Amino acid sequence: MPKPRAGRSGVALYDTTLRDGTQGEGITFTVDDKLALARKLDDFGMHYIEGGWPHPSRPQDVEFFRAARRLKLKHARLTSFGSTRRARVSTMADETIKALLATGTKSVAIFGKSWDYHVTEVLHTSLEENLAMVRESVRVLKRTGREVIYDAEHFFDGYKRNPAYALATVLAAQEAGADWLVLCDTNGGLLPFEVAEIVRNVKDRFTKPFGIHVHNDTECGVANSLTAIQMGATMVHGTVNGYGERCGNANLVSIIANLKMKLGEAVVSDTQLRGLRGLSLFVSELAAKPPRDELPYVGASAFAHKAGVHADAMAKAERAYEHIAPGAVGNRRRILVSDMSGGATVRWKAGDYGLKLVKGDERGRRILAELNRKEAAGYHYEGAEASFELLVHRVTRNLKAPFELVDFRVAVEKRPDGTTVSEATLKVRVGGVTEHTVAVGDGPVNALDSALRKALGRFYPAIRNLHLVDYKVRVINPQAATAAKVRVTIESTDGTDTWSTVGVSENIIDASWQALADSVEYKLLHGKVRR
Repeated sequence: MPKPRAGRSGVALYDTTLRDGTQGEGITFTVDDKLALARKLDDFGMHYIEGGWPHPSRPQDVEFFRAARRLKLKHARLTSFGSTRRARVSTMADETIKALLATGTKSVAIFGKSWDYHVTEVLHTSLEENLAMVRESVRVLKRTGREVIYDAEHFFDGYKRNPAYALATVLAAQEAGADWLVLCDTNGGLLPFEVAEIVRNVKDRFTKPFGIHVHNDTECGVANSLTAIQMGATMVHGTVNGYGERCGNANLVSIIANLKMKLGEAVVSDTQLRGLRGLSLFVSELAAKPPRDELPYVGASAFAHKAGVHADAMAKAERAYEHIAPGAVGNRRRILVSDMSGGATVRWKAGDYGLKLVKGDERGRRILAELNRKEAAGYHYEGAEASFELLVHRVTRNLKAPFELVDFRVAVEKRPDGTTVSEATLKVRVGGVTEHTVAVGDGPVNALDSALRKALGRFYPAIRNLHLVDYKVRVINPQAATAAKVRVTIESTDGTDTWSTVGVSENIIDASWQALADSVEYKLLHGKVRR
């Protein structure tokens, strides 16, 4: 009989990204995606990985569990998920139960109804039959030697309406031999004080360890999970980045960081914790979701400082405006440049670029003056740090551009067959040589980008692997209608590093050119000006 797993602190981390996470809008994982994610979660140190619901109607999950037999997990226990048997159906004849057993996983999670409203209005069965469904399903799975994790679906809503019956459903699973009793806030509507009150009322009736599984519809998923743990729960369910149906599940990333760093629970090692941001980014990439900058602990903005007062304080004492050291979770500190920036911010950023400035340095005043002038014109550097780095060097070193624009022309043609073709003609001067190129593209910016790289390729081979990964346009003064200024921000990569640049103009092509030119110049000068 497999023993329940838990962290060294006694709290078990149960990840359901591969199942509950895929119920989030726009998220789909292939079988290969799920296998890669299972390996990543195991490497990180999760204790349980819920792989999916291997029902005949879900052939992809069936295939995943078949392929997962080859996984050699070091830390985690792979878990298959399903429901109790259907009403008025023999347990051994039930398709879900048979499918769970067919996976061969040592751990099985099944959910049953705890809310009498669901029993009568959704399942259309009696309260007594529902108790039998819970009891018999758990008992059959236990007889096969499985570890059984019982999810009491809608437990908290059920308890509010009919506390005796909600508790009876969980006790039925306990009496049948379930190893874990997991209390679920399936609708995600609870507040922390409600979790504390209800758990306090029922926990003494449990002889088996209990856990918590909540959704985030009140933005309290993490708080509700931590509350239950402080009340005695020793298993916590969640998804990486909080992905899930409606408003998502409790964010397991924040839960892990809070348990480890705030509550002293050794759910993962220090080394594993440093992989937290990497795990978050890996899952967002796999889910084709842009990383959420504002995520606590792991977001790009989690340790970003913008106000001049903050930057000045951080230069004197690194913990002045940070509740933890960023590196503990694999993140880093960022000092943002904007119209709020003061001398301390400029000195800090200049130091990153190898330029040591002291308070009162004339160069610092010149940088700040140019920054304020550009920001007043509509430039925005906190999301375009490569352009700001170039600004610093242009002001302090009279930096000469590696190429000079002579002129460009962009034409867009709509053809009778419905296709649209863009063509860019570009002349640039490198040293005393003028290069004249023509390129076509999917749009005017793509054509201009292709023409620029084509023109510079023979002079600077390093740019051949340069390409754009993101392009954003923001109207700065919409009251000017079609004559409004636009800000173009471009993210570029060479396959190793990624950087962002900005351009501003009343003409979107001109703004795009500025950002493109900065991107190439940053790439060419990067090795020379960086420490």
